[in-house]
Amino acid sequence: MIIGTGLPRTPLQVSMVRSAIKSMRIMETIDHFNLRAFDLNLLVAFDALMEEGSVTRAARRLKIGQPAMSHALSTLRMLLDDELFVRVGQAMQPTARAVAVAGPVRTALMQAQAALGARESFRPETERRIFRLGMSSELELLLLPALTARLAVAAPGIRLHARMAPSTQVETMIDTGVIDLAVGCSLEPASRHRGLDLFPAGVSCCFNPQRLALDAPVGLDDYLAGRHAVISQSESLHGCVHEALERIRTDLDVVMAAPDFLTVLSAAVEAPVIATISTRVARRFAPPLGLTVSPVPLDLVFPPVRMVWPVRLDRDPAAAWLRDRIIETLGLDVVHDRAA
Repeated sequence: MIIGTGLPRTPLQVSMVRSAIKSMRIMETIDHFNLRAFDLNLLVAFDALMEEGSVTRAARRLKIGQPAMSHALSTLRMLLDDELFVRVGQAMQPTARAVAVAGPVRTALMQAQAALGARESFRPETERRIFRLGMSSELELLLLPALTARLAVAAPGIRLHARMAPSTQVETMIDTGVIDLAVGCSLEPASRHRGLDLFPAGVSCCFNPQRLALDAPVGLDDYLAGRHAVISQSESLHGCVHEALERIRTDLDVVMAAPDFLTVLSAAVEAPVIATISTRVARRFAPPLGLTVSPVPLDLVFPPVRMVWPVRLDRDPAAAWLRDRIIETLGLDVVHDRAA
């Protein structure tokens, strides 16, 4: 829970509410309200609903009854003139408007909490919270299973929700509160974000020796003459190797690009193509598929894999604790004062 219920309506809180409402662009719909009478807890309820995706769980999180949470949601819908959350199967999904206002609301609440000194002491064994993480499919598989196992023991109330976060969209996803943290290559933190280098990024190539008459290590001529499958989360067919190839003025015959590394590896299993993927992933997942792993015979330089998060979570004790667990899970020795 970000901030407790039943807080006094101080001028500072009014200022925080005014800031959030302005960011939410609803001033024209509530000018007739006295802002001093506006219930700050409506913003708390909205934030809890965004985190939990359920009226019942959000009510439990705030230690209020479900009817009270339903009433808060109804009031928010009236003020914002939007459904905010719609039921999809058993879950409540936020509308585009809800996603757009989530970041400003969270920022306002965090500012109020910090200013009022209301931050509760963090205890991982009792914390209940959802963290939304943005990363590629490779990093999901390298990180999330082991991280989930750690949390099951140390912080069983913490939930992880991972989603695909292309590097071109990470900044917006962080600013709008869609994700709390991103891990990936080619992530450049904005001035309102923090970043920490985790490990050097590198790629290897994989091929099926039953379909390609190649030996490891693959020679430069064979690599350049081959047909290729690569990972791409952008409009570029050359995907993750695009900029690295441009730097050395080299081109590859890329016949398939996909955002998921398993798709790229599967293409190498089924077709006479060379798959170029993350070295960490290749070493772990290519051999069980019968693929041979080889260094790429080109001097490809990539930005490091980096962790990025918003300034508002920089001193959040739960978020800081999770970042440390991510570093531990990846088996890294990271100097924390490198964060910038």
